[in-house]
Amino acid sequence: MIDRPALADFLLRRREALQPEDVGLMRGHRRRTRGLRREEVASLCHISVDYYARIEQARGPQPSEQMIASIAQGLHLSVEERDYLLLLAGHQPPARGTAGDHISPGLLRVLDRLDDTPAEIVTELGETLRQSPLGVALVGDATAYTGPSRSRGYRWFADLSSRDLYLPDDHPAMSRMYASGLRGVLGRRGPNSRAAELAGLLSEQSEEFRSLWAEQTVGSRPDEIKRFNHPEVGYLELNCQRLLDPEQSHALLVYTAVPGSSSYERLQSLAVAGSGASI
Repeated sequence: MIDRPALADFLLRRREALQPEDVGLMRGHRRRTRGLRREEVASLCHISVDYYARIEQARGPQPSEQMIASIAQGLHLSVEERDYLLLLAGHQPPARGTAGDHISPGLLRVLDRLDDTPAEIVTELGETLRQSPLGVALVGDATAYTGPSRSRGYRWFADLSSRDLYLPDDHPAMSRMYASGLRGVLGRRGPNSRAAELAGLLSEQSEEFRSLWAEQTVGSRPDEIKRFNHPEVGYLELNCQRLLDPEQSHALLVYTAVPGSSSYERLQSLAVAGSGASI
């Protein structure tokens, strides 16, 4: 059963403990609020201020598991804190030891400080969980996909238009990399995993995937240099650095250009434009 008073008190304490800079927000000169404002938390959690206020006031409907997960992410809770929040809300936490969508607070703090750099946090299946503003400008809002299409590797084979952002000469190597990466995840997670489900779907839909899958290739690593054909600024050659969170099987991808290069200048232009193409 939901423990409304304990849930409300826990949320209040966590909100008051966070400072704007902890979650990538600017601190105003005249700020007097202790911790974050309710409207700031609601924005971070992608819910209405009224809905969040009712939960913190121990009233309103029982929040769903998805809503609690969104609140936990917005408040930068650890996995342990998220599980406790789920229990207070009357839900059973997910089993540990499996890959999930909850991003660790440390990884979020790093991303929050990358407003001027294309960056994103992805799962082991290539599902984008969070992007920096310039990350959205580079590849579009990759968090908006649902179902199997959340996986970039799935989209690569199931929707060929997803390749438009990349140079045709790079497509064969990228296809091999995505198939190899999916096989590696399947090996770690087993035949009943989401990786196995994606492999089954792609085997039905893509002849290219079936051919690559039959090769049993594992360990094809992505190139550090990523080449983009962006519809607004043209050719971009970017270095891609990966910061891994082994506990959550997430990676923070950060894209940078060599200072003084044409790609660097075009990336600055993209930052000004503030919009990008969908993949």
